[in-house]
Amino acid sequence: MRLNGRDIALETAIPLLQVLEKFQYDPAKIAVERNGDIIPKSMYSQTEIQPDDCLEIVSFVGGG
Repeated sequence: MRLNGRDIALETAIPLLQVLEKFQYDPAKIAVERNGDIIPKSMYSQTEIQPDDCLEIVSFVGGG
């Protein structure tokens, strides 16, 4: 798969939540795009990431 522009070895499909845990993303503080489509937070546990998927993960940063 491709994650934020980097190639990551992935041999089989895995749940999106597992990807987020592996790379230490807090699901409450991010947005995920897979192959150009935004994944709703309610679907993170049900979404299977395939080896040829392209993910973009953005973190929300507070400030003023």
